Amino acid sequence: MKRIVLAGLMMFAGMAAQADVTRHPLPNNSTFPIAQAVEVTSDTTMIYHSGQLPAVANPDADKNSREYYGDTETQALSVFKKFATSFENLGVGFGDVVKMTVFLVGDPELDGRMDFGGFMKAYVLYFGTEEQPNKPARSAFQIAGLARPNVFIEIEMVIARP
Repeated sequence: MKRIVLAGLMMFAGMAAQADVTRHPLPNNSTFPIAQAVEVTSDTTMIYHSGQLPAVANPDADKNSREYYGDTETQALSVFKKFATSFENLGVGFGDVVKMTVFLVGDPELDGRMDFGGFMKAYVLYFGTEEQPNKPARSAFQIAGLARPNVFIEIEMVIARP
């Protein structure tokens, strides 16, 4: 009897945890991998994660060169790997992300335009996949610059932990 009650409580807890976050899809059956909005109940713990910059991609390159941090895709992959490590320490995952803000610096090799496509190549490996279908609400901005030369991306996230 205790096992049945415990199993029922565990099932209820799992259902309650899923009910704490509601992701509203984009209209018109859009397949773009973001949510139009994400709704979070008041009993959910919110984690506001500071922005992450990429790690050095090629330590042998000149610190002021593009090769030192890599292109936007390389930098985005590095940032997501840093989040993965931090998330593990926090006991959350990419499926718990409810809001993401992406800051992109214009790439000189793209006539000063942000490389949104390079960012998206990394992003779609972590969000809206078969393994991790949850999509956050997201904004992306081109900005004039970040704290380090040739850094093209900084990402900050808001995570909901039921």
